[in-house]
Amino acid sequence: MGGLFDRLGPFQLLVLGFAGVIIFGALLLTLPVASENGISTNFLDALFTATSAVCVTGLAVVDTATHWSTFGELVIMLLIQIGGWGIMTFAAFFALLVGKKIGLKERLVLKEALNKINVSGVVKLVRQILITTLIIESAGALVLAVRFLKSMPLSQAVYYGIFHSISAFNNAGFDLFGSVTGQFSSLTAFVSDPVISLTIALLFITGGLGFSVIVALSRATSFKGLDLHTKMVVITTAGLLGFGFIAVLLLEWDNPATMGGLSWGKKMLAAFFQAATPRTAGFNTLDTAALTVPTQFLIIILMFIGASPGSTGGGVKTTTAASLFYYTRGILMGNEEPTAFERRIPLEAVRKAVAVALVSFTWIMLVTMALLISEGAGFLVTLFETVSAFGTVGLSVGLTGKLSLFGKILIIMTMFLGRLGPLTLVFAIAQRKQKTKYRYPEDQILIG
Repeated sequence: MGGLFDRLGPFQLLVLGFAGVIIFGALLLTLPVASENGISTNFLDALFTATSAVCVTGLAVVDTATHWSTFGELVIMLLIQIGGWGIMTFAAFFALLVGKKIGLKERLVLKEALNKINVSGVVKLVRQILITTLIIESAGALVLAVRFLKSMPLSQAVYYGIFHSISAFNNAGFDLFGSVTGQFSSLTAFVSDPVISLTIALLFITGGLGFSVIVALSRATSFKGLDLHTKMVVITTAGLLGFGFIAVLLLEWDNPATMGGLSWGKKMLAAFFQAATPRTAGFNTLDTAALTVPTQFLIIILMFIGASPGSTGGGVKTTTAASLFYYTRGILMGNEEPTAFERRIPLEAVRKAVAVALVSFTWIMLVTMALLISEGAGFLVTLFETVSAFGTVGLSVGLTGKLSLFGKILIIMTMFLGRLGPLTLVFAIAQRKQKTKYRYPEDQILIG
Protein backbone atom coordinates (compact mmCIF):
# COMPACT_ATOMS: atom_id res chain seq x y z
CA MET A 1 0.00 0.00 0.00
CA GLY A 2 2.88 2.30 0.87
CA GLY A 3 4.42 1.62 -2.54
CA LEU A 4 1.17 2.52 -4.28
CA PHE A 5 0.94 5.73 -2.25
CA ASP A 6 4.49 6.64 -3.29
CA ARG A 7 3.83 5.99 -6.99
CA LEU A 8 0.65 8.05 -7.23
CA GLY A 9 0.66 11.81 -7.63
CA PRO A 10 -1.28 14.19 -5.34
CA PHE A 11 -4.16 14.60 -7.79
CA GLN A 12 -4.49 10.85 -8.31
CA LEU A 13 -4.54 10.28 -4.54
CA LEU A 14 -7.31 12.84 -4.13
CA VAL A 15 -9.44 11.22 -6.83
CA LEU A 16 -8.90 7.69 -5.53
CA GLY A 17 -9.50 8.83 -1.94
CA PHE A 18 -12.87 10.37 -2.76
CA ALA A 19 -13.84 7.41 -4.94
CA GLY A 20 -12.90 4.92 -2.21
CA VAL A 21 -14.94 6.66 0.46
CA ILE A 22 -17.93 6.94 -1.89
CA ILE A 23 -17.87 3.22 -2.75
CA PHE A 24 -17.45 2.24 0.91
CA GLY A 25 -20.35 4.52 1.87
CA ALA A 26 -22.49 3.08 -0.90
CA LEU A 27 -21.83 -0.47 0.32
CA LEU A 28 -22.88 0.54 3.85
CA LEU A 29 -26.08 2.09 2.48
CA THR A 30 -26.97 -1.12 0.63
CA LEU A 31 -27.14 -3.00 3.94
CA PRO A 32 -30.71 -3.86 5.03
CA VAL A 33 -30.10 -2.10 8.37
CA ALA A 34 -29.54 1.18 6.49
CA SER A 35 -33.09 1.37 5.11
CA GLU A 36 -36.25 2.15 7.05
CA ASN A 37 -38.10 -0.94 5.79
CA GLY A 38 -35.15 -3.31 6.37
CA ILE A 39 -34.84 -4.15 2.67
CA SER A 40 -31.52 -3.71 0.89
CA THR A 41 -31.36 -0.59 -1.32
CA ASN A 42 -30.17 -1.18 -4.88
CA PHE A 43 -26.52 -0.29 -5.36
CA LEU A 44 -27.05 2.52 -7.89
CA ASP A 45 -29.39 4.45 -5.56
CA ALA A 46 -26.97 3.86 -2.68
CA LEU A 47 -24.07 5.00 -4.87
CA PHE A 48 -26.00 8.11 -5.91
CA THR A 49 -26.74 8.96 -2.26
CA ALA A 50 -23.16 8.29 -1.13
CA THR A 51 -21.76 10.41 -3.97
CA SER A 52 -24.19 13.21 -3.15
CA ALA A 53 -23.16 13.07 0.52
CA VAL A 54 -19.39 12.87 0.04
CA CYS A 55 -19.54 15.53 -2.69
CA VAL A 56 -21.76 17.59 -0.32
CA THR A 57 -24.40 18.05 -3.01
CA GLY A 58 -27.77 17.09 -1.56
CA LEU A 59 -29.46 15.71 -4.67
CA ALA A 60 -31.45 12.65 -3.65
CA VAL A 61 -33.23 9.92 -5.60
CA VAL A 62 -34.95 8.75 -2.39
CA ASP A 63 -36.20 10.91 0.50
CA THR A 64 -33.57 10.92 3.23
CA ALA A 65 -35.88 10.82 6.24
CA THR A 66 -38.43 8.28 5.03
CA HIS A 67 -36.17 5.89 3.12
CA TRP A 68 -33.13 5.61 5.37
CA SER A 69 -33.06 4.28 8.92
CA THR A 70 -31.22 6.04 11.74
CA PHE A 71 -28.16 3.96 10.84
CA GLY A 72 -28.43 5.06 7.20
CA GLU A 73 -28.82 8.71 8.25
CA LEU A 74 -25.74 8.47 10.47
CA VAL A 75 -23.75 7.01 7.57
CA ILE A 76 -24.89 9.92 5.39
CA MET A 77 -23.98 12.42 8.12
CA LEU A 78 -20.48 10.90 8.45
CA LEU A 79 -20.01 10.95 4.67
CA ILE A 80 -21.06 14.62 4.61
CA GLN A 81 -18.49 15.48 7.27
CA ILE A 82 -15.73 13.59 5.49
CA GLY A 83 -16.68 15.18 2.17
CA GLY A 84 -16.82 18.65 3.66
CA TRP A 85 -13.42 18.37 5.26
CA GLY A 86 -11.90 16.59 2.31
CA ILE A 87 -10.49 13.07 2.34
CA MET A 88 -6.91 14.07 3.08
CA THR A 89 -7.93 16.49 5.83
CA PHE A 90 -9.94 13.70 7.43
CA ALA A 91 -6.97 11.32 7.13
CA ALA A 92 -4.64 13.96 8.58
CA PHE A 93 -7.07 14.38 11.49
CA PHE A 94 -6.63 10.72 12.49
CA ALA A 95 -2.88 10.90 11.90
CA LEU A 96 -2.66 13.81 14.32
CA LEU A 97 -4.83 11.95 16.84
CA VAL A 98 -2.49 8.97 16.97
CA GLY A 99 0.61 11.14 16.87
CA LYS A 100 1.71 10.02 13.40
CA LYS A 101 4.06 12.36 11.58
CA ILE A 102 2.70 13.84 8.37
CA GLY A 103 5.41 13.54 5.70
CA LEU A 104 6.17 15.67 2.66
CA LYS A 105 4.06 13.54 0.27
CA GLU A 106 1.05 13.86 2.55
CA ARG A 107 1.65 17.60 2.84
CA LEU A 108 1.73 17.92 -0.95
CA VAL A 109 -1.63 16.15 -1.23
CA LEU A 110 -3.04 18.34 1.55
CA LYS A 111 -1.80 21.42 -0.31
CA GLU A 112 -3.84 20.44 -3.38
CA ALA A 113 -6.86 19.39 -1.31
CA LEU A 114 -6.92 22.68 0.60
CA ASN A 115 -6.12 24.84 -2.44
CA LYS A 116 -2.97 26.16 -0.81
CA ILE A 117 -0.23 27.79 -2.88
CA ASN A 118 2.57 25.98 -1.01
CA VAL A 119 2.99 23.31 1.67
CA SER A 120 3.94 25.82 4.35
CA GLY A 121 1.44 25.75 7.22
CA VAL A 122 -0.84 22.99 5.85
CA VAL A 123 -0.72 20.90 9.04
CA LYS A 124 -1.44 23.98 11.13
CA LEU A 125 -4.37 24.76 8.81
CA VAL A 126 -5.73 21.22 9.32
CA ARG A 127 -5.78 21.80 13.08
CA GLN A 128 -7.51 25.14 12.56
CA ILE A 129 -10.07 23.52 10.26
CA LEU A 130 -10.93 20.88 12.84
CA ILE A 131 -11.27 23.39 15.68
CA THR A 132 -13.25 25.86 13.54
CA THR A 133 -15.59 23.14 12.31
CA LEU A 134 -16.23 21.85 15.83
CA ILE A 135 -17.02 25.33 17.19
CA ILE A 136 -19.28 26.44 14.33
CA GLU A 137 -21.16 23.15 13.96
CA SER A 138 -21.67 22.88 17.74
CA ALA A 139 -23.03 26.43 17.93
CA GLY A 140 -25.36 25.79 15.00
CA ALA A 141 -26.54 22.47 16.45
CA LEU A 142 -27.31 24.13 19.80
CA VAL A 143 -29.38 26.93 18.27
CA LEU A 144 -31.30 24.55 16.01
CA ALA A 145 -31.91 22.01 18.79
CA VAL A 146 -33.38 24.71 21.06
CA ARG A 147 -35.69 25.80 18.24
CA PHE A 148 -36.72 22.22 17.39
CA LEU A 149 -37.65 21.61 21.03
CA LYS A 150 -40.83 23.59 20.35
CA SER A 151 -42.17 20.85 18.11
CA MET A 152 -40.35 17.60 18.98
CA PRO A 153 -38.94 15.60 21.93
CA LEU A 154 -35.49 16.46 23.35
CA SER A 155 -33.64 13.48 21.83
CA GLN A 156 -35.09 14.13 18.38
CA ALA A 157 -34.44 17.88 18.65
CA VAL A 158 -30.77 17.29 19.54
CA TYR A 159 -30.37 14.73 16.72
CA TYR A 160 -32.02 17.04 14.18
CA GLY A 161 -29.91 19.95 15.40
CA ILE A 162 -26.65 18.04 14.93
CA PHE A 163 -27.62 16.55 11.56
CA HIS A 164 -28.80 19.82 10.01
CA SER A 165 -25.89 21.83 11.43
CA ILE A 166 -23.39 19.43 9.85
CA SER A 167 -25.37 19.32 6.62
CA ALA A 168 -25.61 23.13 6.47
CA PHE A 169 -22.02 24.04 7.38
CA ASN A 170 -20.74 21.52 4.84
CA ASN A 171 -23.12 22.89 2.19
CA ALA A 172 -24.66 19.42 1.76
CA GLY A 173 -28.39 20.22 1.71
CA PHE A 174 -29.57 16.91 3.15
CA ASP A 175 -32.51 17.23 5.55
CA LEU A 176 -34.70 14.99 7.71
CA PHE A 177 -38.02 16.80 7.35
CA GLY A 178 -39.45 14.32 4.85
CA SER A 179 -41.16 12.48 7.70
CA VAL A 180 -42.39 15.73 9.27
CA THR A 181 -43.52 18.01 6.44
CA GLY A 182 -43.59 15.66 3.45
CA GLN A 183 -41.04 13.94 1.22
CA PHE A 184 -38.45 16.18 -0.45
CA SER A 185 -39.97 19.20 1.32
CA SER A 186 -36.59 20.53 2.56
CA LEU A 187 -37.20 23.67 4.67
CA THR A 188 -40.32 24.90 2.87
CA ALA A 189 -42.34 24.60 6.09
CA PHE A 190 -39.96 27.08 7.75
CA VAL A 191 -40.04 29.83 5.12
CA SER A 192 -41.32 32.26 7.77
CA ASP A 193 -39.11 31.02 10.62
CA PRO A 194 -36.20 33.47 11.11
CA VAL A 195 -34.32 31.26 13.60
CA ILE A 196 -34.11 28.22 11.33
CA SER A 197 -33.73 30.17 8.08
CA LEU A 198 -31.01 32.52 9.33
CA THR A 199 -29.12 29.87 11.32
CA ILE A 200 -29.00 27.46 8.37
CA ALA A 201 -28.09 30.30 5.99
CA LEU A 202 -25.29 31.61 8.20
CA LEU A 203 -23.90 28.08 8.54
CA PHE A 204 -23.69 27.40 4.81
CA ILE A 205 -22.51 30.92 3.94
CA THR A 206 -19.69 30.55 6.47
CA GLY A 207 -18.83 27.07 5.21
CA GLY A 208 -18.77 28.40 1.65
CA LEU A 209 -16.17 31.07 2.40
CA GLY A 210 -13.32 28.59 2.73
CA PHE A 211 -11.41 27.61 5.86
CA SER A 212 -8.41 29.83 5.17
CA VAL A 213 -10.74 32.83 4.76
CA ILE A 214 -12.57 32.02 8.00
CA VAL A 215 -9.23 31.87 9.85
CA ALA A 216 -8.04 35.11 8.23
CA LEU A 217 -11.27 36.93 9.13
CA SER A 218 -11.12 35.69 12.73
CA ARG A 219 -7.68 37.26 13.09
CA ALA A 220 -8.26 40.44 11.08
CA THR A 221 -8.32 43.84 12.72
CA SER A 222 -9.32 45.70 9.55
CA PHE A 223 -10.42 44.92 6.01
CA LYS A 224 -7.38 46.70 4.58
CA GLY A 225 -5.03 44.30 6.33
CA LEU A 226 -6.52 41.21 4.67
CA ASP A 227 -4.73 39.39 1.87
CA LEU A 228 -5.99 39.70 -1.71
CA HIS A 229 -7.60 36.24 -1.75
CA THR A 230 -9.69 36.95 1.36
CA LYS A 231 -10.74 40.36 0.06
CA MET A 232 -11.84 38.89 -3.28
CA VAL A 233 -13.80 36.11 -1.58
CA VAL A 234 -15.58 38.45 0.85
CA ILE A 235 -16.44 41.14 -1.71
CA THR A 236 -17.53 38.66 -4.40
CA THR A 237 -19.62 36.67 -1.91
CA ALA A 238 -21.29 39.83 -0.57
CA GLY A 239 -21.89 41.13 -4.09
CA LEU A 240 -23.50 37.91 -5.29
CA LEU A 241 -25.66 37.66 -2.16
CA GLY A 242 -26.80 41.27 -2.52
CA PHE A 243 -27.51 40.97 -6.22
CA GLY A 244 -29.29 37.66 -5.78
CA PHE A 245 -31.39 38.97 -2.90
CA ILE A 246 -32.65 42.00 -4.85
CA ALA A 247 -33.27 39.96 -8.00
CA VAL A 248 -35.23 37.18 -6.22
CA LEU A 249 -37.23 39.76 -4.26
CA LEU A 250 -38.28 41.56 -7.45
CA LEU A 251 -38.87 38.44 -9.56
CA GLU A 252 -40.87 36.51 -6.95
CA TRP A 253 -42.66 39.37 -5.15
CA ASP A 254 -46.08 38.69 -6.71
CA ASN A 255 -45.64 34.98 -7.49
CA PRO A 256 -48.59 33.31 -5.69
CA ALA A 257 -46.80 29.92 -5.73
CA THR A 258 -43.80 31.24 -3.77
CA MET A 259 -43.70 34.64 -2.05
CA GLY A 260 -46.96 36.22 -3.19
CA GLY A 261 -48.86 35.39 0.00
CA LEU A 262 -46.11 36.34 2.45
CA SER A 263 -45.87 39.56 4.44
CA TRP A 264 -43.22 42.15 3.57
CA GLY A 265 -40.81 40.95 6.27
CA LYS A 266 -41.25 37.29 5.39
CA LYS A 267 -40.63 38.07 1.73
CA MET A 268 -37.31 39.64 2.69
CA LEU A 269 -36.35 36.55 4.68
CA ALA A 270 -37.40 34.14 1.92
CA ALA A 271 -35.60 36.16 -0.77
CA PHE A 272 -32.38 36.26 1.25
CA PHE A 273 -32.42 32.50 1.84
CA GLN A 274 -33.23 31.74 -1.80
CA ALA A 275 -30.42 34.04 -2.97
CA ALA A 276 -27.92 32.42 -0.59
CA THR A 277 -28.75 28.74 -1.11
CA PRO A 278 -27.57 28.48 -4.77
CA ARG A 279 -24.07 29.14 -3.41
CA THR A 280 -23.97 25.29 -3.13
CA ALA A 281 -26.15 24.87 -0.01
CA GLY A 282 -29.05 22.88 -1.46
CA PHE A 283 -31.67 23.76 1.17
CA ASN A 284 -34.75 25.63 0.01
CA THR A 285 -37.56 27.41 1.82
CA LEU A 286 -39.44 28.11 -1.44
CA ASP A 287 -40.62 25.46 -3.88
CA THR A 288 -37.86 25.54 -6.50
CA ALA A 289 -40.11 24.14 -9.22
CA ALA A 290 -42.65 26.94 -8.58
CA LEU A 291 -40.12 29.76 -9.06
CA THR A 292 -40.47 31.90 -12.16
CA VAL A 293 -38.30 31.01 -15.15
CA PRO A 294 -36.09 34.13 -14.76
CA THR A 295 -35.46 33.22 -11.10
CA GLN A 296 -34.55 29.65 -12.04
CA PHE A 297 -32.13 30.95 -14.65
CA LEU A 298 -30.61 33.33 -12.09
CA ILE A 299 -30.13 30.40 -9.72
CA ILE A 300 -28.36 28.46 -12.49
CA ILE A 301 -25.86 31.33 -12.84
CA LEU A 302 -25.29 31.50 -9.07
CA MET A 303 -24.90 27.72 -8.84
CA PHE A 304 -22.32 27.76 -11.64
CA ILE A 305 -20.20 30.30 -9.74
CA GLY A 306 -20.69 28.47 -6.44
CA ALA A 307 -18.67 28.90 -3.26
CA SER A 308 -15.01 29.77 -2.65
CA PRO A 309 -11.77 27.75 -2.95
CA GLY A 310 -10.87 25.54 0.00
CA SER A 311 -14.48 25.57 1.22
CA THR A 312 -17.13 22.90 1.62
CA GLY A 313 -18.89 24.10 -1.55
CA GLY A 314 -18.51 23.55 -5.28
CA GLY A 315 -18.91 25.50 -8.50
CA VAL A 316 -16.16 27.21 -10.49
CA LYS A 317 -15.59 29.31 -7.33
CA THR A 318 -15.94 33.00 -6.53
CA THR A 319 -12.28 33.80 -7.14
CA THR A 320 -12.48 32.28 -10.62
CA ALA A 321 -15.41 34.55 -11.51
CA ALA A 322 -13.73 37.54 -9.87
CA SER A 323 -10.40 36.95 -11.64
CA LEU A 324 -12.14 36.80 -15.02
CA PHE A 325 -14.07 39.95 -14.18
CA TYR A 326 -10.95 41.92 -13.19
CA TYR A 327 -9.02 40.59 -16.18
CA THR A 328 -11.80 41.64 -18.58
CA ARG A 329 -12.07 45.01 -16.87
CA GLY A 330 -8.33 45.47 -17.29
CA ILE A 331 -8.53 44.73 -21.02
CA LEU A 332 -11.42 47.17 -21.49
CA MET A 333 -9.53 49.87 -19.58
CA GLY A 334 -6.33 49.29 -21.52
CA ASN A 335 -4.33 47.90 -18.60
CA GLU A 336 -1.67 45.31 -19.35
CA GLU A 337 -2.19 43.41 -16.09
CA PRO A 338 -5.36 42.69 -14.06
CA THR A 339 -5.51 44.43 -10.70
CA ALA A 340 -7.80 44.35 -7.68
CA PHE A 341 -7.58 46.22 -4.36
CA GLU A 342 -4.32 47.86 -5.46
CA ARG A 343 -2.70 44.47 -6.08
CA ARG A 344 -1.77 42.68 -9.31
CA ILE A 345 -3.50 39.37 -10.00
CA PRO A 346 -0.95 36.81 -11.27
CA LEU A 347 -1.51 35.92 -14.92
CA GLU A 348 -1.03 32.26 -13.96
CA ALA A 349 -4.15 32.55 -11.76
CA VAL A 350 -6.08 34.14 -14.64
CA ARG A 351 -5.02 31.37 -17.03
CA LYS A 352 -6.14 28.77 -14.51
CA ALA A 353 -9.47 30.60 -14.08
CA VAL A 354 -10.02 30.54 -17.85
CA ALA A 355 -9.25 26.80 -17.94
CA VAL A 356 -11.58 26.05 -15.01
CA ALA A 357 -14.45 28.05 -16.51
CA LEU A 358 -14.02 26.57 -19.99
CA VAL A 359 -13.69 22.94 -18.86
CA SER A 360 -16.66 23.36 -16.49
CA PHE A 361 -18.85 24.97 -19.14
CA THR A 362 -17.94 22.29 -21.68
CA TRP A 363 -18.74 19.46 -19.27
CA ILE A 364 -22.08 21.01 -18.31
CA MET A 365 -23.08 21.46 -21.96
CA LEU A 366 -22.13 17.87 -22.83
CA VAL A 367 -24.02 16.39 -19.87
CA THR A 368 -27.03 18.62 -20.52
CA MET A 369 -27.14 17.46 -24.13
CA ALA A 370 -26.89 13.80 -23.06
CA LEU A 371 -29.64 14.22 -20.46
CA LEU A 372 -31.89 16.00 -22.96
CA ILE A 373 -31.63 12.90 -25.14
CA SER A 374 -31.97 10.31 -22.36
CA GLU A 375 -34.49 11.95 -20.02
CA GLY A 376 -36.74 13.88 -22.41
CA ALA A 377 -37.23 16.78 -19.99
CA GLY A 378 -37.26 20.48 -20.89
CA PHE A 379 -34.04 22.37 -21.53
CA LEU A 380 -34.14 24.63 -18.45
CA VAL A 381 -35.09 21.73 -16.15
CA THR A 382 -32.22 19.64 -17.51
CA LEU A 383 -29.69 22.46 -17.39
CA PHE A 384 -30.79 23.27 -13.82
CA GLU A 385 -30.22 19.66 -12.73
CA THR A 386 -26.81 19.47 -14.39
CA VAL A 387 -25.49 22.75 -12.97
CA SER A 388 -26.89 21.84 -9.54
CA ALA A 389 -24.93 18.59 -9.63
CA PHE A 390 -21.75 20.19 -10.93
CA GLY A 391 -21.92 23.02 -8.40
CA THR A 392 -22.65 20.44 -5.66
CA VAL A 393 -25.72 22.50 -4.80
CA GLY A 394 -28.51 19.96 -4.50
CA LEU A 395 -31.43 22.11 -5.65
CA SER A 396 -33.79 20.45 -8.09
CA VAL A 397 -36.93 21.33 -10.00
CA GLY A 398 -38.14 17.74 -9.86
CA LEU A 399 -35.95 15.79 -12.29
CA THR A 400 -33.76 13.91 -9.79
CA GLY A 401 -36.39 11.38 -8.73
CA LYS A 402 -37.28 10.67 -12.38
CA LEU A 403 -33.77 10.03 -13.68
CA SER A 404 -33.13 6.92 -15.73
CA LEU A 405 -30.23 4.58 -14.95
CA PHE A 406 -28.10 6.41 -17.52
CA GLY A 407 -29.18 9.78 -16.11
CA LYS A 408 -28.22 8.78 -12.57
CA ILE A 409 -24.77 7.69 -13.73
CA LEU A 410 -24.25 11.02 -15.53
CA ILE A 411 -25.30 13.02 -12.47
CA ILE A 412 -23.06 10.88 -10.22
CA MET A 413 -20.11 11.65 -12.51
CA THR A 414 -21.01 15.35 -12.56
CA MET A 415 -21.23 15.57 -8.75
CA PHE A 416 -17.86 13.83 -8.46
CA LEU A 417 -16.25 16.16 -10.99
CA GLY A 418 -17.81 19.21 -9.38
CA ARG A 419 -16.55 18.37 -5.88
CA LEU A 420 -13.01 17.54 -6.93
CA GLY A 421 -12.77 20.36 -9.44
CA PRO A 422 -12.37 19.81 -13.19
CA LEU A 423 -8.64 20.51 -13.26
CA THR A 424 -7.94 18.08 -10.41
CA LEU A 425 -9.54 15.26 -12.38
CA VAL A 426 -7.77 16.27 -15.60
CA PHE A 427 -4.39 16.41 -13.85
CA ALA A 428 -5.07 13.06 -12.17
CA ILE A 429 -5.72 11.40 -15.52
CA ALA A 430 -2.88 13.02 -17.41
CA GLN A 431 -0.35 14.13 -14.80
CA ARG A 432 1.22 17.56 -15.30
CA LYS A 433 4.03 17.43 -17.77
CA GLN A 434 7.19 19.35 -17.13
CA LYS A 435 7.23 22.74 -18.77
CA THR A 436 8.87 22.70 -22.16
CA LYS A 437 12.23 24.42 -22.46
CA TYR A 438 11.52 25.77 -25.91
CA ARG A 439 8.96 28.16 -27.39
CA TYR A 440 7.16 27.99 -30.72
CA PRO A 441 7.21 30.99 -33.06
CA GLU A 442 4.44 33.48 -32.40
CA ASP A 443 1.78 34.22 -35.02
CA GLN A 444 -1.32 36.38 -35.08
CA ILE A 445 -5.04 35.53 -34.96
CA LEU A 446 -8.12 37.75 -35.02
CA ILE A 447 -10.29 37.96 -31.88
CA GLY A 448 -13.80 39.36 -31.61
